[in-house]
This record gives sequence, C-alpha cells and structure tokens, in this order.
Amino acid sequence: MLRLGVNIDHVATIRNARGASYPEPVRAAELALAAGADGITAHLREDRRHIGDADVALLNDLCLRRGKPLNFEMAVTDEMVGIAVGARPHAACLVPERREEVTTEGGLDVVRGQSRIADATARLRAAGARVSLFIEADPAQIRASAEAGAQVVELHTGAYCDAARAGEVERAAAILERLQAGAALAASLGLEVHAGHGIDYATVKPVAAIPQIAELNIGHFLIGEAIFVGLPQAILRMRTLMDAARLDHAL
Repeated sequence: MLRLGVNIDHVATIRNARGASYPEPVRAAELALAAGADGITAHLREDRRHIGDADVALLNDLCLRRGKPLNFEMAVTDEMVGIAVGARPHAACLVPERREEVTTEGGLDVVRGQSRIADATARLRAAGARVSLFIEADPAQIRASAEAGAQVVELHTGAYCDAARAGEVERAAAILERLQAGAALAASLGLEVHAGHGIDYATVKPVAAIPQIAELNIGHFLIGEAIFVGLPQAILRMRTLMDAARLDHAL
C-alpha cells in the first residue's frame, strides 16, 4: 500500500512562536507513528525557523527505536550535509531553500546544480542515507536526478493542489497529467517515486491514485487539521482516503 510520511515541522513553528518548550515535535511524531504513519519527515532549515538541531537528534532516536524511517529534509549546503552525515537518518531529501520564502517554492533545479547535488548525494549515500531529490515533474529534472545518483525523487504537488482548490479545473488536470507522466518516467529510470506539498483531504486522491508513487509526505494540512480533530484522527482520515484511491485505481 501507499506509504504516508508525516511532516511535523509546524508543531515546532507553534512552539517557537512563544519561545516555549512545547508543543514538542517528538511527541507529535510519537502520536503520528502510533496512528499509522509509516515515517516522519522534518526539515532542518538553515535559519532554524521551526525544527532545531536538538529536534533532529530526538526524532532520529525515536524513529530508530520504533523501526520507522526519519526523512531528513535539507538544503544542499556543506553545513546540512555535515549534520546529516553525523545524524545518519534513514533518508535525506534535498530541497531548494531561500531565506525569504514562506515555504518551499518549487522543486530543486538538478539540471543546473547537478555537480553540487551529485557530490552531496554521494556523501549522503556513503553515510547510509537513502537520498531523495524534491523536484518538479519535468523530464529533464527527473533524468538529471537519476544521473546525480539519487535513489528517490519526490514530485512537487503544490501547483496541482493550489489549482484544484482554486477550482481551476483545466489547469489542475494539465498539472496532474504532468505528475502522472513524471512518475512513470522516474519509475522507468529505476527511481522510487514520492510526492508531496500542499496535499489535503480534497486533493489527495488523484495524487494517491498514481500507481508509481510509493509514498506521500504531508505535513502542514495534517498539523492544522489536528487543532480541530486531533492528530491521530487527521492521520486516520488521510490514510483512509489514500487507501481508497489505490483501491479504486486497482478496480
């Protein structure tokens, strides 16, 4: 079945808004795993605006004890690669990062940064991490990712989700077609395919129905929904929608 990785960054966002010690991201991770998440995702940004270095250590320890993967999102910098090599998480996902952005905007440009990205990928793989590149569903970026030595690509679904929520039916359909074609191409090149960014209850099923996608990484929506229904219930409903999409596709 399709795996669900839960990103708990924005638990740390709430904590940091008051400079407090709570809510604890590791507690959210424990709840997520207990509710059926297949793994935990956390993005240690260069500016440390949410997840901090101490959180990474706690989350990595929790995931090791629970036998679940920690997907460590990170910029392609010497600092972050060094931290990841020391932490030795199960997976490292290289993402684009700009200080002024609200959240990750678009995918990594692997074509233009292939040498730098290939070097970071090699260092991470040598440390035992499974390396993923967060990219657009563009054939050139997908092929460059395979050439850079990545084992996984995570396709950026933000544009599709934005268009679908805005009721832009034709635009959403065109973007979904690109995601479907991108997933098929990546799989044909031997890459495992993940997807994420902007996914909510209303947009998850068309993405989850893409057969080559092995994992969805969802965070902001689940943490927001947890305010109203609790994190376990939010995860359970997302899991139910994901599984239904796969079942419908199989039938």
